[in-house]
Amino acid sequence: MSIAEKIRKIAQDARKASLVMAQLSSDVKNRMLLKMAASLEAGTQNLIDENHKDLEAGRQKGLSVAMLDRLMLDEKRIGGIADALREIAALEDPVGEVTRMWKRPNELMVGKMRIPLGTIGIIYESRPNVTADAAALCLKAGNAVILRGGSEAINSNLAIAELLQTVLKEMEIPLAALSLIPFTEREGVLEMLKQEDSIDLIIPRGGESLIRFVVENSRIPVIKHYKGVCHIFVDQSADFDKAVRIIVNSKTQRPGVCNALETLLIHREIADEFIPRIAATLSALGVELRGDHAFCSRAPTAIPATEEDWHAEYLELILACRVVDDLDAAIAHINRYCSLHTESIITSDYSRAQRFIREVNSSCVLVNASTRFADGGQLGLGAEIGISTTKLHSFGPMGLEDLTTTKFIVYGDGQVRE
Repeated sequence: MSIAEKIRKIAQDARKASLVMAQLSSDVKNRMLLKMAASLEAGTQNLIDENHKDLEAGRQKGLSVAMLDRLMLDEKRIGGIADALREIAALEDPVGEVTRMWKRPNELMVGKMRIPLGTIGIIYESRPNVTADAAALCLKAGNAVILRGGSEAINSNLAIAELLQTVLKEMEIPLAALSLIPFTEREGVLEMLKQEDSIDLIIPRGGESLIRFVVENSRIPVIKHYKGVCHIFVDQSADFDKAVRIIVNSKTQRPGVCNALETLLIHREIADEFIPRIAATLSALGVELRGDHAFCSRAPTAIPATEEDWHAEYLELILACRVVDDLDAAIAHINRYCSLHTESIITSDYSRAQRFIREVNSSCVLVNASTRFADGGQLGLGAEIGISTTKLHSFGPMGLEDLTTTKFIVYGDGQVRE
């Protein structure tokens, strides 16, 4: 068969398997995930051996140290993947939940019930743990899943998928409920994105270029997350000690992730006092500061910012800084330059905090807290499939509930429409 024919067959088989997955009980799905966790741990040495093939190929291709680190599997990381599956098994199953119920004047009882989305395609790069994490989340929510990882992790991904499929076979669950595309040609991705009759949703995880490629070529709805340009606004009523602690954590704890701070806004009334303090603290931690004239005039280590800096997702120890006249100016700046990811205000004023929450359009808005909390696990979802910065059908970190939809259920007693 050609690549196109193989992809069509994978998608069609996944569609059939999704009908079976939708009917599985919570107990069966949880036992499946626990068995998968044990299977990964039992197969640790094989996973490490297959991962070594990817690492060696990556070194020969000149992959960066950071990329090789994301690619690497060892006993500890495999144990972490297994633990993540156990955590997903422990989460409450959203499938079958009746979220609302109301009575009509004609005595009909109308409700909404959560059901699986169907078949979900995941297109991702680098990290082999996504193979297990994404599969587990989709399966727990009663979906079938088609995985397409990057070429740099093909051996690791195939090995993980094989161990997970062993459990499906043992439990007599269709193997097509979890499919991993076994070839790396780009034609496979393009063909996958055409299968709108079989695949209900595409979730790309990776860099902005991957996500734009998927969006531009897909006939299927796509969950988008291009980048994270996250802001903090320090209000004139902010507690300075609290502000410094939050800013340092947001920027320096893990600068290479999408919920790291990229732009700092400071109220003009506190600029003279606060900027020298925060600039000295961040500079001592190795952060390069790029500011507008008002910021640079109070921070001798800062260099002038350009228009591009307000749009930038640096993913490194660089921070854009600007002095703004008031809350209105801060909100205007954020709504103009943000990527709809995460924004935070540091303030002691309740009314300004409430205005910030109402008027900032991003998917996660915090008050007096680090942007690093914009994460499914940190927000109590247990795990996440990714972060959506588009408002349909989900907005923000996506957990199990976001891998379902709702249908109407109606109870009657012989009613007919007049």
